[in-house]
Amino acid sequence: MVSIGSLILLLALLILFHQNANATKGYQLRTLERERSRLLLEEEVLKMQIAQAQALQELEEDLLIQAMFPAGKLQYTNQKSTVAELAR
Repeated sequence: MVSIGSLILLLALLILFHQNANATKGYQLRTLERERSRLLLEEEVLKMQIAQAQALQELEEDLLIQAMFPAGKLQYTNQKSTVAELAR
C-alpha cells in the first residue's frame, strides 16, 4: 500500500515538473513574440524616417543644399584622350 502511494506521489511530482517546464516555455515564447513585434514596429518607423529624410522636399529645404550656387559657364569636352595624356 505504501509503495502504491509513493508511486502516485512520484508520478504527481513528475507531472508537476513537466507542467512547470511547459508553462515556462510558453511564457518565454510570448515574451519573444512581443519583442519581435516591437522590433518589427521599430523597423517600420525607421524605414519611414529614412524615406522622409530622402524625400525631395526635405532635400530642397536642406540648408547645405540651399547654400550651393549654380555653376557658371559650363564647358564640356568631346576629346577622346584622357586627362593624363593632356597633361604632357
